[in-house]
Amino acid sequence: MSTLNSLIRTVDIARRAGYSVQQVRNLERDGVLPTAMRTAAGYRRYGEIHLCSALAYRALASGVGPVEAKRIIRAVHQGPTSQVLALLDAAHARLDRERTDLELAKAAAEAISAEPIEDVRASDSMSVSEVAAALGVRPSALRHWDAEGLVVPDRVSPRGTRRYSPAQVRDARIVHQLRSAGYRIDMLRALMPNLPRGHRSEDVAAALAARDTSIAARSHALLEAAAGLSAVISLAADSPL
Repeated sequence: MSTLNSLIRTVDIARRAGYSVQQVRNLERDGVLPTAMRTAAGYRRYGEIHLCSALAYRALASGVGPVEAKRIIRAVHQGPTSQVLALLDAAHARLDRERTDLELAKAAAEAISAEPIEDVRASDSMSVSEVAAALGVRPSALRHWDAEGLVVPDRVSPRGTRRYSPAQVRDARIVHQLRSAGYRIDMLRALMPNLPRGHRSEDVAAALAARDTSIAARSHALLEAAAGLSAVISLAADSPL
């Protein structure tokens, strides 16, 4: 990052950081950018620390989302460096957990999809409580998945008693593994109906691969943000505004 020789305008920060003028003003209002200097006529003027802050925030937002990114940037400007490092460590730890969960989901989905479903008998079906116990989830989770159309069991009595066939149990296990890997209900609602019988392993693998790509992109964004944050911390220490 080359040093800015003089204070610059809002529009210059916007162009260099890839934001609109109003977004730059909003970032200052939210504490992402330090308070700008003002000319005698009241116009904002920014320096290198503002540009570095805007660029670091942009990368952080891609890595951890805008809410957490603002929290981290504000800590850079307001708190001790140790607090910033702790927040970054926590963000990396969350990504590490996601990676671990994703690898477990890949292994489980592969094993689940490879299980043959043959010679099915009525006695092979399971109740809500039995499936919940097998998955390690609450029965309410299965009822929620039923209501969302993710895994819809058979109703085997006038009272609507739910029974899960072996194929439906496998679906429930796939949903459970994808949920553990970070998939939201709305994502699964779009995915599950498009997993026809006999092709689930390929489609689930593709979904998990997309999740892997997302984690890698966020991890790379955090790496980029760390360099930007280091620059902001140095600038704040050398010439605080």
